[in-house]
Amino acid sequence: MTKPLIVITGASSGIGAETARLFAAEGHPLLLLARRLELLEELGLPDALCRKVDVTDRDAVAAAVREAQERHGPADAIVNNAGAMLLGRVADQPVDEWDRMIDLNIKGVLYGIRAVLPGMLARGAGTVINISSVAGRKTFPNHTAYVATKFAVHALSENLREEVAASGVRVVTIAPGAVETELLSHTSDERIKSDYRAWKESAGGALAPRAVAEAVAYAYRQPPEVTIREIVLAATGQES
Repeated sequence: MTKPLIVITGASSGIGAETARLFAAEGHPLLLLARRLELLEELGLPDALCRKVDVTDRDAVAAAVREAQERHGPADAIVNNAGAMLLGRVADQPVDEWDRMIDLNIKGVLYGIRAVLPGMLARGAGTVINISSVAGRKTFPNHTAYVATKFAVHALSENLREEVAASGVRVVTIAPGAVETELLSHTSDERIKSDYRAWKESAGGALAPRAVAEAVAYAYRQPPEVTIREIVLAATGQES
């Protein structure tokens, strides 16, 4: 049988790229979205429609989803993975960093959901998987604005699940601890970056992106009548 379409945002590296590789290996056609088109194409995955899309552009997200669905049929799942982690103290962090995280981590997730959800509701099936963080469940030093956006992802995911549960649509929150990705490199405060690296090393390292991708796939593979509402995972040595 032909596998259904899966949409993955932020698919050019890290968790998104590993999730794309995993689902491609299982025979799913993919819509891969990211700002770095060349990295998407370098993945070289079969039946993967790669589009340069910033998920803060809701019209571009919707257009890419329409194009993919015309080619591969309805989207059975979306993995809202695109996000930014810009650490800083509220008293002196550049405010435009807050704006970037709010636009990407919250609005970008909502735009991805809106692009696929009406079709899922009409069909009575589908899975929305939102990549949040343990920072959506507890606080950390120098994470205030980032934590705010990830608490929002947890809240909107649970509220959405309540809205759509009776329609047969599943909503899953994946909450990883520290992961070996590019996220930290975008933080502008060098001291905070250094402290974060030291904290990560003290925990014996971070999760491999593949571990998070496997959690995504596990939740998706469940029978339609089963929803894994939330998966929280972290490196064994990470205490907080």
